[in-house]
Amino acid sequence: MKQRIITALIAAALFIPFVIYGQLPFTILIYVMAAVGLYEILKMRGISLFSLPGIITLFALFVILMPDDWSERVQNATSYSKIEYLFIIAILLLIYTVLVKNKFTFDDVGFLLASAMYVGIGFHFFITTRAEGLAYVVYALVIVWTTDSGAYFIGRKLGKNKLWPEISPNKTVEGFVGGIVVAIIAVIIFQLIAKLDISYVTLIIVSIVASIFGQLGDLVESAIKRHYGVKDSGKILPGHGGILDRFDSLLFVLPLLYFLHFIG
Repeated sequence: MKQRIITALIAAALFIPFVIYGQLPFTILIYVMAAVGLYEILKMRGISLFSLPGIITLFALFVILMPDDWSERVQNATSYSKIEYLFIIAILLLIYTVLVKNKFTFDDVGFLLASAMYVGIGFHFFITTRAEGLAYVVYALVIVWTTDSGAYFIGRKLGKNKLWPEISPNKTVEGFVGGIVVAIIAVIIFQLIAKLDISYVTLIIVSIVASIFGQLGDLVESAIKRHYGVKDSGKILPGHGGILDRFDSLLFVLPLLYFLHFIG
C-alpha cells in the first residue's frame, strides 16, 4: 500500500500539470501514454511493438489519436481521411500475412486493429475532452477515481458476494454498488464547486451510467489479462502496474460522455 501511495503521488505530480496546461504538451503526453499502452497489450500476445506489424499498428494508433483539427489539416493536405488511412493500414497488415506465409495470421491482424482501437479511441477522447475544458476532464477523473476507491474500500469492508469471479476474483457486488454511491456523492460535491451547465438530475443519471461503464472498463482489461495469463499490463507504475491498469476505466468513460452528448 505504501508503494502504491508513493507512486500515485509522484504520478499525480507529473501528470496534473500537463492536464491543467493542456494544449500541445498535453497532447504529446497522451500520445506517449497511448503508445506505452499499445506496447503493453501487444506484449501480452507476444508481438513486439518494434516489429513491422507493431510499427504499422503504432501508426494506426497515432491516426486514431489525432485531434479533430489535426485530422482536418491532414485531410486537406493529403485528401485522405482517418478512415481511409486505417483502411490502408488494414490492407498492409493483411498483405503482410501473405509475405510471411501465415506466420503472422489473420487473427493477429484482428488483434492488432482491435488493440489500436481499444487504446486509441479512449485516449483520443481524453485529448478532445481537454479541448472542451478542464472541468470536464476533472469530472471524468472524479468519476473514475472515486468509483475505484469506493469499490475497493467498501468491497473490502462489506463485500461478500463475488461480482464476476471468473474475470476478477476480488471484486464484489457490494463494492460495485458502493463505488457508484461514492462516485455520486463526489460528483455532487464537484458540481457545487464547478457548476457545470447541467441539471443535477441529468448529472446524477449520467454519472451512474459512467460509473458503471468505468467498472466495466476495468473488468474488460481484467478479462484481457486473464486471457493472456498476465497479472498486470506492465510495470511502469510500481504498485499499480501499467498504463492500461490505471486508465482502463477512463478509456470507457470518456467516449461514453460523448455518446451521451454530455460533452461536445
